Amino acid sequence: MGKFAYLPGRAVLAVSGRDRVSFLQGLVSNDMTAVTPEQAVWTGFLSAQGKWLADFFVFADPQGERLLLDCDASQADMLRQRLSRYRLRADVDVGDTGYAVHAGWDGAAPTSGDFPTSMDPRLPAAGWRSLRGHPATDTTADEVDYDRHRLMLGLPDGVRDCESGKTLLLEANFDQLNGISWTKGCYMGQELTARTRYRGLVRRHLLPIEGTRDLPEPGTPIMHAGHEVGHVRSSRDQMGMAMIRSTHIHDTGLTAGGHPLTVRVPQWFTLPQKAGEES
Repeated sequence: MGKFAYLPGRAVLAVSGRDRVSFLQGLVSNDMTAVTPEQAVWTGFLSAQGKWLADFFVFADPQGERLLLDCDASQADMLRQRLSRYRLRADVDVGDTGYAVHAGWDGAAPTSGDFPTSMDPRLPAAGWRSLRGHPATDTTADEVDYDRHRLMLGLPDGVRDCESGKTLLLEANFDQLNGISWTKGCYMGQELTARTRYRGLVRRHLLPIEGTRDLPEPGTPIMHAGHEVGHVRSSRDQMGMAMIRSTHIHDTGLTAGGHPLTVRVPQWFTLPQKAGEES
């Protein structure tokens, strides 16, 4: 039987108006023209300097009148205010919906067209996501189960794993998890994102880690031979995520809080090369 969970830590904003697609297209890292009623898109929202501020999933509602942003609830107010600031003369409105976000995995997605549902665009194994008018009563899992699921896959939780105004999208593997369009044209922060890719400037990556005991709190340094080589980000029990220097991903002898840990490199991850070196 598949897993199906309500995620109370998520919120849903609506971007409506005839300019909604072109409006978001100039602000986020992925291609908004790729959003359809059957397929959501995952995207980053950056500062003008190209650093992570937020990320969210974008759904098209079944009526074709709005784009729905599945975001971290703690960032909903910030996103609504920042997006509204860029409206200028665009025919766009940004507001709350009250929708409830759900995720499913290890099973087939529902086929009903009554509510927006999409396979998770980041990774097939991640499962699917669904927006509903209220929390479902037929759940078979909870947000803790979902957190373990995404940690096992090495998927970032933006608020917990990225640092606002500091993290680059390529450090958080947005390029390998379908979070960036390289062909859509300009958007806020695009210049640094493209330069980072073409010059091969990614020196650290967000990757899953495992400890021999419960992992220490976020921000705890990861040490190797007396030198700090990264730091712990989100975790649950003995699984977590860490931002770690690329040169130390395969090292043995890593510790955090005085206890050993290892980096568990996902099958989907590869160390990026400069764009001109790609085969």
